[in-house]
Amino acid sequence: MVCVAVVNQKGGVGKTTVALGLASAAAAAGRRVLVVDLDPQANASTGLGMWEPALTVDHALETDRPGSLSAVVTRSSWPEAGLDRVPDVAPSSPLLAQREPQLANDPIGAQDRLHVALEGIDHELVLIDCPPSLGLLTVNGLFAADRALVVTEPGAWASDGVAQILRTVERISARRRDGLDVAGIVVNRLGRTRDARYWYEQLVETYGEQVLPPVHLRAAIPESAAQSLPIHGLGSRAGAGDAAAEFDALLAAVAPPPGRAGANGAAPSPAVDLRSEPAAAGAGPTDGDDHVSPGHANHDHANHDHANGVSDGAVRPSTVAQPAPEW
Repeated sequence: MVCVAVVNQKGGVGKTTVALGLASAAAAAGRRVLVVDLDPQANASTGLGMWEPALTVDHALETDRPGSLSAVVTRSSWPEAGLDRVPDVAPSSPLLAQREPQLANDPIGAQDRLHVALEGIDHELVLIDCPPSLGLLTVNGLFAADRALVVTEPGAWASDGVAQILRTVERISARRRDGLDVAGIVVNRLGRTRDARYWYEQLVETYGEQVLPPVHLRAAIPESAAQSLPIHGLGSRAGAGDAAAEFDALLAAVAPPPGRAGANGAAPSPAVDLRSEPAAAGAGPTDGDDHVSPGHANHDHANHDHANGVSDGAVRPSTVAQPAPEW
């Protein structure tokens, strides 16, 4: 089992969108995938068609009992069209917001209660949609995961959050005997604007090969979530096929099937997988949507320096050559 925590301490960057897109790609490939919705907003749950579940993650975290999540896991309500296998889900509840301060009263198991609850789960891939904050729920998600996938968008403040969450992952990794890998950084809602291009290039310059295949801004993606449908099941909807291909490429970089793992069981280098999918990684919006910048469209880029996200002591890999997406 590979367990991936989808994280960023900043909200509004589309973590849930990416988690659902990866779940759709895994299900379309016939992989047995489980989405654990750890966000009290429960957007991943409703995106999977779960509106009023009888049991939720809150019930699993109520007691420090090994394997407690098994009783919560249920089949999602996604239709089978476009998928080889329908994902399972451990749905969320607003009650999780009250569970977090209660976890703080546990002097021993506050950080790894989800890890304990996951015992006995035998899915090939587990995706944990973490809350947009650094509380005990997110910490539990990171302690339970094998890899952390950082989601951001091409904007100043969102990009600042990348360095913050990478520091958090590094601190948690130091406290785990088996460490915690960074699966990579995915830029979500990449639009065709100078502002988006500037911030995307800043991320590539700063984090190099850790930047994975981007997810472009397309109306089909939020539409699929709003309709509780997988992006791979939208059929002929304009842009849906390109979006599905991008999530396929992202899944191959983050959690490749066991047969594509390296000799030591580790995933192949994200840089290698990223370049091996040129059509998906370089695809631009094709559905005729009016693409706008996530913000800062009037920035004078000549005045930008590396103060955003590079003066905080974060560990940065060397920059590698990376073809820019189509603009």
